[in-house]
Amino acid sequence: MISKVEFSEYTTVLDIVNDTAQAYKGVIPADCWKEPYMNADELIEEVDNGVDFYGFKEGDKLVGIMGIQQVKEVTLIRHAYVLTSHQRKRIGEKLLAHLASLASTPDVFVGTWTAAWWAIRFYEKHGFRIVPNESQSKLRQYWSIHDRQAETSVVLRLEK
Repeated sequence: MISKVEFSEYTTVLDIVNDTAQAYKGVIPADCWKEPYMNADELIEEVDNGVDFYGFKEGDKLVGIMGIQQVKEVTLIRHAYVLTSHQRKRIGEKLLAHLASLASTPDVFVGTWTAAWWAIRFYEKHGFRIVPNESQSKLRQYWSIHDRQAETSVVLRLEK
């Protein structure tokens, strides 16, 4: 059910990301929204920067993806998306548990938009806690994102 995403599946990865990211439209700051939310060049750049994507398949169909990346002394969970039509089936939970089990560092972080309350709630339900007063410094230390995204995002740490 869960396996590393192959290059031949990258088009499907983009379809999943861009389908699911529609939930952010009108929620995150307008100056941070774009369509498509992620394009092929951005996906390749993420992979080139060390993000390993894993996917959840139902039969032969990829329906959820999530990335993992080691940066310095921490592990980051990146780009967690499940097709809208397949949400609430524990797919994200299974992917998150799988990637957390692969983490080779004591600290596992995930970043998300501050306004994405549903994402924050999901991560908190699975053991992550907001890093109070440190989100901005963690975002700048471990992520390569523009300043506006950092200003409007939050970091959560897995409580082991």
